[in-house]
Order: sequence, then C-alpha cells, then structure tokens
Amino acid sequence: MTQRASFGEGRSAQTTPSCTALELASVGMPVLPLRQGKVPFGNCRACAKNACGGRPNMKNAGPCQCPGICHAWAAATTDPDVITSPAWAAAWRQAVCVGYHPGGAGLTVVDLDNPAAITWARETLPATRTVPTTRGQHWLYQGVMPSHNAVRPGVDIKSAMAYARWLGPGTGAMTALPEAVRALAVKEPPARPAPQTLAVPAGGGECRHRTPTYLERGIAMAEQRISEARSAIHATVYRTFLAVLSAHGRCGCLTDDHIARLFTAAQAKGESPRHCTDAWANARTRLGL
Repeated sequence: MTQRASFGEGRSAQTTPSCTALELASVGMPVLPLRQGKVPFGNCRACAKNACGGRPNMKNAGPCQCPGICHAWAAATTDPDVITSPAWAAAWRQAVCVGYHPGGAGLTVVDLDNPAAITWARETLPATRTVPTTRGQHWLYQGVMPSHNAVRPGVDIKSAMAYARWLGPGTGAMTALPEAVRALAVKEPPARPAPQTLAVPAGGGECRHRTPTYLERGIAMAEQRISEARSAIHATVYRTFLAVLSAHGRCGCLTDDHIARLFTAAQAKGESPRHCTDAWANARTRLGL
C-alpha cells in the first residue's frame, strides 16, 4: 500500500516495542522486532542457512511458512495475530526496538548517516519528511525502489527487501519518490575508456550482426533480460544496454526500431523515458561510441 504522510501522528506514545508495533501495523506498516544491536533476530533451526527454502516474498521465493520471525525483513507483518502470537512473544521480550519494511509500506528511506550526507541531501534532494537518527537523519519518500547500501558516502537506500528502524513519525510533508533518488541506485561508469576498434570480417564479408536471425535473437534476449528482472531494475537496464551496444553498437546494425523495443521493455518495468535515455547515453559513453 502507499503509506500516508500522517502515519503515527496524533497517537499517544507507547512504552513497549510490541505496543508500538501494533500501532504501526494498524496503519499498514509491516513490522518486526529488533534485538540488541538493532538487528533482526536470527533464524530458527529449521530455517538456519535458508534450509527451508526462504519465504514466498523473498527475492528467491520459497515455501517457508515458519510462524516465527525468521528471514529478517521478510518476516515483517501487519497481522496483529502474528505480532501477538506465542511464536513472537519471546522476541518481543528481548526486543530493544521496532523495525519495519519500508517497501511493504510503500516507502523509501534515504538513510543519511552523518552531517555531510545531510548537507548533500539538502542541496540535492526534494524536501520531505525527516526523522532524526542517532548520527543523522532518515528522509522518507512515498514510493518503492530497490534497496542499495553506500550509494554515496554516508547514504543508504532502504525500501524493497530491507528493514529500517522505527524512530518516530518525523516532521514535514512527505513527498513522492524523486528521480534523483532512483538515479542513485544506477552505478555510473567510473571513466570513459579509449574507443575500441571493431574487427572487420576477413575478406570484406558482411558483418554477421546484419544477419536478421542473429540480430533478432540478441534483441529478444535483451528484452527478456529486462522483463524478467525482479530487482535492481535501473542497473539491469544499464547493463543490458551496455551488452547490446558492445555487440552491435559499432557496425551500424541497430535501428531506431531496435532501440525503441529496448526502451519499451525498460519502461514496462517502471523506467522513465529519461532514465532510458540516460542509461543508453551512459552505455555509449562507457564504450566510447
């Protein structure tokens, strides 16, 4: 669901993690207990080392139906019966705070770990709801994206398949997830290399890329790779564009129709036209085209 900006406001303070968890769950935030060190509880024996195959909502979906708090963020829930169940009771007695799954609440948390990161965010990102942390701030945006650590010094992104620590409702109006945050998850090429020379087939024969079957197979495989991506969509699109240009970018084989097909596949996965254009340009730059 998309979390409203008013979550947690106007409610009385609670003194125990389990009470806080029930309050958050009532407004649609999937919660879980966090133990000493502010980290999730470990898996039970049956789930240790993912022997159970993992939960159905994990990246590699599995059949696990463990009633406990195994699998970290994947155990987060809004079900009050689970939160107050005997299987969770021992964990709540040991819990030091409450965690939540931002992606499950329709949120992205930009975790700013130090004053320098906060200064960067104020100069770069749209203002939104902010929550003070021990060393910095959480900036909360409405929208979901892949989670990434260390997208820049002192900055982590916590959204899908991640957990964040609940530190209060924060202040300020929450705004929509901006492109500037999504762009942080795309790893840009470190430097522009020298242009590479395309080897011409011996005997002056026609480039094999122009063979319709060869080229069509390559474009179809690229479309499939983008369409089947389940996470890190930005990075997958960039790498796929890079692979296509590596194979077909220097011999004049690619047409506007081929490029349009790749952009269409990317936009079907949620990429904006601007991100498609930027990823294509970055891939060309990486190859010196």
